[in-house]
Amino acid sequence: MRADLVEQAAQIVKDPPILINMVSKRVRQIVSGHAVLVERRPGFREADLALLEIIQGKITIDNIDKN
Repeated sequence: MRADLVEQAAQIVKDPPILINMVSKRVRQIVSGHAVLVERRPGFREADLALLEIIQGKITIDNIDKN
């Protein structure tokens, strides 16, 4: 995971265990075939994409199960 993305996401999701759980759950979803909600970038892995989704407001604690 990119440290800069973790720092940005931590500004949105203040509780670290919740952030970790959200990223882990979203990575599992992406790996199992769920659509990525942000533009894929070269060199970004699933965790980076999950963090970007959180930063951009595409994934929240309330809607993570709907994606």
